[in-house]
Amino acid sequence: MNSNYQPINKLCFLAAFLLGSIACQPAVQTPNPTPGGDVPTGISPPPPTADPTTVPVEIAATVNGETIPLSNYQASLSRYEAAIIEVGTILATQSSSERVLDDLIYRQLLSQAAREANFIADEPMVEQRLIELTEKAGGQEALSGWMATNFFTPESLRLELALEMEAAWMRDQIISAAPETAEQVLARQVLFYTSFEAERVYDQLQNGAAFDIIVTNNDPQELGYLGWFPRGYLLDPELEEAAFSFQPGQYSQVIETRLGFHILEILDNDPNRKLSQDARLLFQTHIFQEWLEQSWEQSQIEIFVP
Repeated sequence: MNSNYQPINKLCFLAAFLLGSIACQPAVQTPNPTPGGDVPTGISPPPPTADPTTVPVEIAATVNGETIPLSNYQASLSRYEAAIIEVGTILATQSSSERVLDDLIYRQLLSQAAREANFIADEPMVEQRLIELTEKAGGQEALSGWMATNFFTPESLRLELALEMEAAWMRDQIISAAPETAEQVLARQVLFYTSFEAERVYDQLQNGAAFDIIVTNNDPQELGYLGWFPRGYLLDPELEEAAFSFQPGQYSQVIETRLGFHILEILDNDPNRKLSQDARLLFQTHIFQEWLEQSWEQSQIEIFVP
């Protein structure tokens, strides 16, 4: 029964801030930064930004003194809204304009951190990426048509590619800090929709009924197995607390969550078990989100669009 697992977004990590059709390009394979340089946890003290009363109208925002041109913001917004029309729904609670601007700011923060770590998407790298895009599109004419459809000019595409490559490189440095192993438990459960049913079964267990029989009667297909999981993987903190509070062979009292009423049995634990692909992806997602939030808080950001 896997209804308690965290939903995992299988899209590439950059989907949160790479807004065009080039959003999920593979990470750039490049030499490591200068030896001895740690991955920055935030942005160094920013240079002064312009006085808002004198900022030209063609600037959408500044991030630590670097500008996000209004034209880039408007083109990104147009791409995003076109994608929304194509998909038919909005996946976020923010307005389109807020989402797009936030994503552009996050990308700028990642790009800045990459350059601080001595990775710069220089002209030869951008040119090579353009060659790859041209071949993938089917030639220069096809690429020009794609650019026109997606609100790119030759200049803006080069700028976007450089930022994307730097942001992708920095993302990979950040998520590489995710552990490959963690404390994990192996558990199974029985889930009921009323407290009456759950308490009745709990009484049966207290009176000597075998958990094997209980799960067979209530979940004959999956037998209640939740599999191995680390802390932070289950949706419900109550279940997680119970899972890491008991020893193998023990079972919990009735635990109420938004899904219903659970009785959890611990089958095994391992203080240093290798994470599944989904579990490590969840760890990487958390690390990445924390880095973005921390970097935003430590940066000087000015926004000049409604």
